[in-house]
Amino acid sequence: MTYCIYHIPGKKIGVTNNVKYRVEEQQGYLEGEYEILEMSDDIDYVSYKELELQQKYGYKIDEKLYKQLKCNKMNINVTEQTTTFPCPINKLKGRLMDNMDMKWETEHGACLITEASIKWILKNIHTSKYNDQRCYIYNKAFARWFDNNDAHQTLADLHMQERYPRTGGIMSDHRDKKCTTMCRFDKIRLWAEDRGLYHKGDPKTQTLKLMEEAGEICRAVLKKDEAEIIDGIGDCVVVLTNLAHLCDTSIEECIDAAYDEIKNRTGKMSNGTFKKD
Repeated sequence: MTYCIYHIPGKKIGVTNNVKYRVEEQQGYLEGEYEILEMSDDIDYVSYKELELQQKYGYKIDEKLYKQLKCNKMNINVTEQTTTFPCPINKLKGRLMDNMDMKWETEHGACLITEASIKWILKNIHTSKYNDQRCYIYNKAFARWFDNNDAHQTLADLHMQERYPRTGGIMSDHRDKKCTTMCRFDKIRLWAEDRGLYHKGDPKTQTLKLMEEAGEICRAVLKKDEAEIIDGIGDCVVVLTNLAHLCDTSIEECIDAAYDEIKNRTGKMSNGTFKKD
């Protein structure tokens, strides 16, 4: 990780690992209104250099070294199902940025704060039902994200992926955009999260919705309407993805469990149906 010692003339000298967020978004300064004095991957060096430069430029000298502040990690609460952050959602991004590379263990695997994982957290965060000054994520979903993504992608990489979404084929410019089923399920969950389905939705209503969509498939099959069949199957997948999430599991886990059960099954076809032994 690269640390920057920045200087806002006449105001202060500080250290950050994300200049744009810390100086421009948080403190409101535009590019050209501040300067970078030093850059280094050595946190010890920048911690002492910051104090040296503060003294040289005549600013108030910080009482604590930057590295000591970095060691003051968030007091998160990790349970079997969730990780809870000690702040409201509107302040979470800043707290996460200040604790870059913080790592903790869950029953489902290790979790780490990076630029890429912060983006996931902010998309999947929930306000605590018991205290609106706290918020949480589900550990299983977060740990699974690490299994299927590069946690150290930069924000530029992520923006490029959003600009050129993966479609399952080869684009005309020869960029390979082959998409996994995981990426498609993630898109469905993000779509549902953005529309409040997970905050206000209910497993019962999603189950009824599934029955409705299944009925649409039956009608389409009887009419031999290929377009409606595709649409109906797709709608069922969307509803099943959301139903699984509302039941504190995932569509991937359900598929894996079903496959584990059938992969060694034997039987024979009878009247168009596979009959297991």
